[in-house]
Amino acid sequence: LHQPMYHFLRNLSFSEIGFNLVIVPKMLGMLLAWDTTISFSGCATQMYFLFFFGVAECFLLATMAYDRFVAICTPLHYPVIMNQRTRAKLAVASWFPGFPVATVQTTWLFSFPFCDTNKVNHFFCDSPPVLRLVCGDTTLFEVYAIVGTILVIMIPCLLILCSYFCIAAAILKVPSAKGKHKAFSTCSSHLLVVSLFYVSLSLTYFRPKSNNSPESKKLLSLSYTIVTPMLNPIIY
Repeated sequence: LHQPMYHFLRNLSFSEIGFNLVIVPKMLGMLLAWDTTISFSGCATQMYFLFFFGVAECFLLATMAYDRFVAICTPLHYPVIMNQRTRAKLAVASWFPGFPVATVQTTWLFSFPFCDTNKVNHFFCDSPPVLRLVCGDTTLFEVYAIVGTILVIMIPCLLILCSYFCIAAAILKVPSAKGKHKAFSTCSSHLLVVSLFYVSLSLTYFRPKSNNSPESKKLLSLSYTIVTPMLNPIIY
């Protein structure tokens, strides 16, 4: 029963390792060696992989919620439904959306003219702080960014909510308190990870050019890029 869960945890771990490798080495260079410069292509590359791994993690968390739904709601059919072929398809489907999202968003943003300043007020090249440096009309891009955020964040989030609604209904039907606790304990770690990741991600990207304090944006970004991946092994 644990094999499918570990399969998706391996994928989640890989995405978080990617997240950290994209951001942490450069951030440590800035903090320890005061190397605060990054090339134009380096900034674009960092942003590309940030979006790629971020989108993949959103869909992986939704896939893991579906896995828990099948395990709790249809336990006898679980080994048949979540066979090796199904797990592979779900994993590929979780990773694939990152490619088009990262390609379109990064290419479009870096095609704008940057004629104001070359200082990114952030500890990595994220979309909102880089967007502030653009001196052209970014209205269409901002609309695309918001729509893209809704699709990438809200669709997996709705899938997670639907899965947990069904899980909650199934748990309430369990007669014993011990059985309810056991069923809920299999989901508690995933729920905590989802909450930490989605709350900070939504507050950062739903308003890409908002007037919120840059410092608050940095704290939110720090939460989903570094703090959450650091806590996940402890949580699980």
